[in-house]
This record gives sequence, C-alpha cells and structure tokens, in this order.
Amino acid sequence: MSFLSLLFAFLLEQVRPLASGHGLERAFHSWADWLKNNLDAGDRRHAWTAWVVAVGVPCVLVVAVHWWLMLAMGWVFAMLWNLAVLYATLGFRRFSHHFTGIRDALATGDDMTARELLREWQGDADLSMTRTEIIRHVIEHSALAAHRHVFGVVAWFSLLAAVGLGPVGALLFRLSALLFSAWGEQKPSTADDGPHTSEALQSVSASAWYRVDWLPARLTGLSFAVVGNFEDAVDAWRQQADQFQHPNDGVVLAATSGAINVRLGGSVAGFESTEFNDIDDLVPPTAGREPEFSHLRSMVGLVWRAVVMWMVLLALLTLARMVG
Repeated sequence: MSFLSLLFAFLLEQVRPLASGHGLERAFHSWADWLKNNLDAGDRRHAWTAWVVAVGVPCVLVVAVHWWLMLAMGWVFAMLWNLAVLYATLGFRRFSHHFTGIRDALATGDDMTARELLREWQGDADLSMTRTEIIRHVIEHSALAAHRHVFGVVAWFSLLAAVGLGPVGALLFRLSALLFSAWGEQKPSTADDGPHTSEALQSVSASAWYRVDWLPARLTGLSFAVVGNFEDAVDAWRQQADQFQHPNDGVVLAATSGAINVRLGGSVAGFESTEFNDIDDLVPPTAGREPEFSHLRSMVGLVWRAVVMWMVLLALLTLARMVG
C-alpha cells in the first residue's frame, strides 16, 4: 500500500503539481502564527509547547483518519488517504520548474535572465554573479530542495508507514521544515509581520528540525553516493559536511559535490527570504571541478536515479512482505 500510494502521488504531482504556498500551507502558516502569538512567551518551555502543538495536532488528526479508514472503510480508502497526504507534502515540481527555466536560460547564453530567475526562486540574489556562481547556486539549492521536498518526505513516510502510522511521517517532516523556515531562521530584528519570534522559539524550531532531519539527510546523502560517484561522495561527506552552518544540509551538499564531482560552497552571494539559508555563509569550497553547465545535466540525472532507487527499494520491500 505504501509503494502504490507513493507511486501514484509522484505521478499525480508530475501531472498536476501544487503551487508553492498552496492553500494547505497557508492554513498551516496561519495556525503557526496563531500559536506563536498566543504561546511564545520567550522561554523554552512555552516554545516547545508551541512547536509540539503546531506539529502534533495535524499529525494526530492524520493518524486518526488513517486508522478510521482502515478499520471502517478498508485498505483502499486508507491508501487514497495516504495518496492525498503525500500529494500535499511532496513537491518535486515546486522546484524543478525553477531549475528548468534557469538551465534553459544558461543554455542560450542569457546569463542575466538566469540571474533574475534565480533571484525569483531564492530571494535577493546578487545580479552581478558570474555564470559559474549561478550554476553553483542552482546545484546547491536544487540538492537541498530535492531533499526537503522529496527524499526527506519519502524517508519519514516509509519509516512510519511500516509501523502502521500511515502517512504521518510525510506530514511530520514537511511541517517541521515549514516551522524551521518560519520560526527557526527568522531574526527578531528583521521580522516585520506581526510579533517578533523569540530567540527561544527560534532555537527550539532549529533544534527540532535538526532532530527530525538528521536521519533523512543521511539517507539522502547515501542515496546520492550510491547512484553517483560513491567514493568521492563519501570522502566529501566525511571531510566537508561539518563545515556548513547546518550539519544536516552539509551532508546533502557534500554528498552532492562528490557524487557529481563539482565544487560547492565558497564565497556565496547574499540571499534574503530564502528557504535555504544554510549556504548563505562563507564555507570552504568542496573538492571537485568548477561548476560547469554539464553539471546541471548531471544533477538532474543524480536526482532521478535516486528517486528510481527509492521506488525500486520500496517495491522490493512490498513484494517481500506480500510473499512472506
């Protein structure tokens, strides 16, 4: 059931992708804002209460609906519920069209359009960045987007579905990522949309996200290593991952660097209101070749091979369970 739900969710998301900031995400942000305004008292106890309620209530509801459908309606309806939750949480097409637009602009030599599209995707990028910097940024943001919108969702979904909790793992991962983006990366001095997020709530959101993302980030890094250059990916992972601001994102970026033999990190242009603030800071560049246009093709192949690997693995596990 998990394999079929995931397969149909991927296909549906390819045909009719949900837009970024769709209605369900807006509803969750409103819910999170209400909790912040009412529970954020500036201490860690209240901060943890706000985070647990923000994530826990939707997750409990999703599990309750899953169990009710299994008991009252049958596995087919439970699978449809899994499909609906996965469709709302997966986001392959939410970043792939940005990647495609930038790649097409670079292919025609229109670097300015590529810069503008990158700025539209990730915020206030420096429009004077070189072609090499554009390609590096695109690879870095695409690797993290693939992890946060695809592989992390699949990892948590697969783990918790295996113990009878339905699609709650996918929801747990995405809500944790959304809260980290909304609370964990916000600076009180720059927040201008309502009450400031306290330092305690920022710290708790970042801490919770680190814990939720720890295993999926390493599974994503391992996936990239298996379907890419394994030895170089593992070597880059060992030597470079801890040099990024957020270690989990560092694992993904370092593994990507080694898997396709591209140099990531180094001096980067500033981004504002970006989902991936991890790569805003100066970090030592990883090993590998300078980013080239051909690396964009390699990045696409890496992601798709990793997706196929996950699907084949889940299919084999499903078959083994049926036979057993």
